[in-house]
Amino acid sequence: FYAVNGISFEVFGGEIFGLLGANGAGKSTTFRMLCGLLPVSSGTLQVAGVDLRHAAAAARKRIGYMSQKFSLYGDLSIRQNLNFFSSAYGLSGRLRTERIEWALEQFGLSAMGDADSRMIPLGYKQRLAMACALMHGPEILFLDEPTSGIDPLARRTFWNRINALAEQGVTVMVTTHFMEEAEYCDRLAILSAGQILTIGTPAEIRRNAQTEDNPDPSIEDAFIRLIEQEQSER
Repeated sequence: FYAVNGISFEVFGGEIFGLLGANGAGKSTTFRMLCGLLPVSSGTLQVAGVDLRHAAAAARKRIGYMSQKFSLYGDLSIRQNLNFFSSAYGLSGRLRTERIEWALEQFGLSAMGDADSRMIPLGYKQRLAMACALMHGPEILFLDEPTSGIDPLARRTFWNRINALAEQGVTVMVTTHFMEEAEYCDRLAILSAGQILTIGTPAEIRRNAQTEDNPDPSIEDAFIRLIEQEQSER
């Protein structure tokens, strides 16, 4: 069994690149390898120009990672989590204080800064997780299904933040199984059973899925068509 089987792709600076696929397609495994959390069994892997197989620590300093499930410390308050992660990223003194205050203000967390993280609503947990991933100003941000379980309004707000980061030059990689979110990506790769079925802009992927019966397919239509083709060939 190969969780990820010989995939190859390149992501450009300031780009929002999406990995789209059903549960078990290999999205999270790909992310964990790119973040240096899982060893790579073969192949070449570079993040921010750094060879991840030989200098994982150097690469990790330049990336931020938000996991699929809330993985911060529930017994710590929002402010304490921000303080811990900024310290873990090497921030200290005035810079750490400034970044904590920035995070509380930018993510609307100031009013509940002393609340235990496990007690706050899911949407606020997602805000806190993203804030922690950004404390050190990473060049590349990895978001693993960041909007799972939150309401549509919170999801739109989250994507507004992602777009703002990309406009500032941050490279964003995001996994999702929400088809409508794929439209927010500059480019995306569709995965199935550990392999990439296609890579392109949302418009290119939709165009390649056109048929006489469906001349204007959605991303969901394109996704289903690719999966069905892959399964029939397999």
